Amino acid sequence: MIGQFAVHAKYNRLENVCRITVKMSLRKQTPSDFLKQIIGRPVVVKLNSGVDYRGVLACLDGYMNIAIEQTEEYVNGQLKNKYGDAFLRGNNVLYISTQKRKV
Repeated sequence: MIGQFAVHAKYNRLENVCRITVKMSLRKQTPSDFLKQIIGRPVVVKLNSGVDYRGVLACLDGYMNIAIEQTEEYVNGQLKNKYGDAFLRGNNVLYISTQKRKV
């Protein structure tokens, strides 16, 4: 009987952990949460001028100043330049989005 209770208790704990995990994954995400999650991932940053910068997000701050590594500059969809590291001033940023990883 004690053994059955222990198994039942473990099952309940596991069920609660699963329930908590599901609830956490369903909660709404703030833009700040999203930006923290994508550090180190490939991104596309579009500027107000229409120029796109693609690379790996290194860091950003509250003003949306962005540091990107392995940066490629695209103008009208055409690759124009490649940079090692780039710093984009936040007031020029139209949006930032994640990019699928290159295989």
